Amino acid sequence: MDFEIRKIRTPQGRKKLTREREEYFRLMDQGFSSQEACRIVGINRRTGKRWRNGSAPNKARKKGAPPVRRPAVPPSDASRYLREDERIHIADRVREKVSIREIARELGRASSTISREIRRNRYPTNGRYRPHAAQARADSRRPRPKPSKIDQNPELRAYIQDHLHKRWSPEQIVQSLRKNFPGRAEMHVCHETIYQALYVQGRGELRRELTRALRTGRTIRKPRRLAQQRQPRYSAPMVMISERPAEADDRAVPGHWEGDCIIGKNQASAIGTLVERTTRYVMLVHLPIDRSAERMRDALVETMTTLPAQLKRSLTWDQGSEMGRHHEFSIAADMPVYFCNPASPWQRGSNENTSGLLRQYFPKGTDLSVHTREDLDAVAAELNARPRKTLDWDTPAERLAMLLAATN
Repeated sequence: MDFEIRKIRTPQGRKKLTREREEYFRLMDQGFSSQEACRIVGINRRTGKRWRNGSAPNKARKKGAPPVRRPAVPPSDASRYLREDERIHIADRVREKVSIREIARELGRASSTISREIRRNRYPTNGRYRPHAAQARADSRRPRPKPSKIDQNPELRAYIQDHLHKRWSPEQIVQSLRKNFPGRAEMHVCHETIYQALYVQGRGELRRELTRALRTGRTIRKPRRLAQQRQPRYSAPMVMISERPAEADDRAVPGHWEGDCIIGKNQASAIGTLVERTTRYVMLVHLPIDRSAERMRDALVETMTTLPAQLKRSLTWDQGSEMGRHHEFSIAADMPVYFCNPASPWQRGSNENTSGLLRQYFPKGTDLSVHTREDLDAVAAELNARPRKTLDWDTPAERLAMLLAATN
């Protein structure tokens, strides 16, 4: 512990033991027992008990003394933060050796939330989780704004200012601090903390004229990337859905397709889906290894080359990374690709509906790489033989056959 027990044990005046009292309650909030906190601070156990519970009237003190008032902290928000009753439930279930996932399911929280709560707020010496101490510790961390390390530590502030005068960059200063003060966490900051101290108004930890010592010499921070300078989604320019021919919108002309992927367990496997807008005919793209841009390009080319030219008018996709080679696919398949706007699944409504139907065959959370090309063809054939209300109860296979016969 960093707390140093005072060597002069004589009374310190009217507000004696203020420093010891603050440290005692800080240790109590961290989960230490009263006896252990008294030993660390260097006070009698009865003193700690009196601070905590107050004292009853006696012959020497007729009125007694109330408990010491501790600084108030804002209570936890019920919707975002764990409540005290939830922490009590966690403590009870941990004592019963229930799994983290089961506790999270009972509370309706993420398992990572429960795991982080136990790790951060358990008793520091024996690892036990005490709910009331955990609640006090969590509430004490919540007040904003937090005091800055640079503002509170004159030694750290002087070190940073000295090296800024030497024209060191903040990143060089940070690495030097870690190298020269390896065992002192109070002397460790990240380079962003130094930039914030220099640029953010209201901080005031470092003199603003020190910004001239930076490489750029800017007194105002420049955004890393402006809105009009954002990098494009793909290396080759996208053609947006707004430029797609009108004949595709009203579904009057066949040959316009919508595509996407359904994803398997742990995002590790996928199956490509293709739906023809006019007939709702389904084709599945086999991706046995992964859905990288190169493999998606090759699989789409292989699938689309089986179609006649009149059924290869366009393909509409979302802005997923698997279409990074869309320009190469367009050249190889002689088929333009149009992209939906971000977060606009309704622009591929037929494909989204088909993905829901496919989940009957390929449930979420399963490994999709185990399915062979023959398995996918069988599922597609079954869907294409299913009558659809939107087709006046014709099947997609029947509608496609009628179109091909009329074309021939």
